[in-house]
Amino acid sequence: MNKINIEKYLRFGEIVLMIAGLSFFSGIFGTQSMGIVLSEGLITFIRFSLWGIFTFLVFLFWQDAIAIINRNKVLFILTAIAYFSFLWSDFPDYTFLNSRDILMMTNFGLYFAIRFSLKEQIKIITYTLLIGMFLSLVFVYAFPGIGRHWVDHPGAWKGVYGHKNYLGSMMVLSSLAFLSLAKDTLLIYRISGLFLSLVFMIFSTSRTSLVLSFILILIIMFYKKFRWRGKVSVIYIDIGILILGCVSLLVFTYWVEIITGLGRDPTITGRTIIWNIALTRLMERPFLGYGRGAFWAPKSNYAIEASQAIGTGWVPPHGHNGFIDTTLDVGLIGLVLFLFCYFITFARALKLGYASKKPEDTWPLIYLIFLAINNITESCLLYLPNLYWVLFITISFTLSKTKVIKNYREYQEQKERRYLICK
Repeated sequence: MNKINIEKYLRFGEIVLMIAGLSFFSGIFGTQSMGIVLSEGLITFIRFSLWGIFTFLVFLFWQDAIAIINRNKVLFILTAIAYFSFLWSDFPDYTFLNSRDILMMTNFGLYFAIRFSLKEQIKIITYTLLIGMFLSLVFVYAFPGIGRHWVDHPGAWKGVYGHKNYLGSMMVLSSLAFLSLAKDTLLIYRISGLFLSLVFMIFSTSRTSLVLSFILILIIMFYKKFRWRGKVSVIYIDIGILILGCVSLLVFTYWVEIITGLGRDPTITGRTIIWNIALTRLMERPFLGYGRGAFWAPKSNYAIEASQAIGTGWVPPHGHNGFIDTTLDVGLIGLVLFLFCYFITFARALKLGYASKKPEDTWPLIYLIFLAINNITESCLLYLPNLYWVLFITISFTLSKTKVIKNYREYQEQKERRYLICK
């Protein structure tokens, strides 16, 4: 077997490993779904095996990892605060168990950014979400007791993701990934993937996901039509689009409740009650928060207080707002650090998106807008191990890596010019 074939097989194995990691973070290996196929012990083994493998692989490429870390110091400070937050948590054991996921996600994101370009990353993401669609379809029809809702949302699909809203959110992400595939990707693959994403979104009956996908597709069309390169006004327009998108999600998703208070309730299915309690309690520990996951821990008095305020007997597992939950986990200091990282990455993504006509180069910008809007009504940042945070840090690392390479090339070109002048 020659060297070329060995490298080819190694690369294929690397891609399979990345798909396995992304599948884990997307929730495919959740005990609620795959627990009927795999034992909980085996799922735990898969979890720690992936962690160990990616930690080892990052060490193999330690020079690239250090270069990326040096350009993302603030993001790593935020990671450190989240990890060590068990030190001031009311539930240190619970927080410590949750905090280990931070290291796992960081290792994975580092390796994903080091070894794969944006174009390759998007392809791997689409493969992962297609597998999620296939498995969800199997569970919907072969294991309907798990693949569908029967009590709270009768008939709604949830597939292997545990809840209809999470399935819908994954399908929004899938539709964006398929729209961002490079032009040299088979057209039938791009169209089929987008179509299937929309079908699953519809059967999930997640109104938020449908509204969000509509808003984001309009934004993508806007970016493709208007590319004002080099103009400062585009920055204000993009920030305006980001804010408008967040407001639009609330208005278009809950317009009946907002105007009349009918159907569900005027508190947006209890979210405003949860937010009010969370923000009130935040003032008791404003700077470093309660520790990762501690505020909504199963035995937390604050979660019980929110449940009693809602009056349905349901205990919320999170605050249904990623920004509020991040602040509860790591305080205002952590929130400021996150927002700093977000807008630095947003600026880099904006520059890349407007400097290129390639669909894959708009992926970081579109994903960051999706992340911000999605976290208005859901908690998709530091909550548990999740795909959203993994993709955020991967994009942050990738864009900073791109700048490192660009600076290196500029340095080499300047060096050659100086040499020619001296000669």
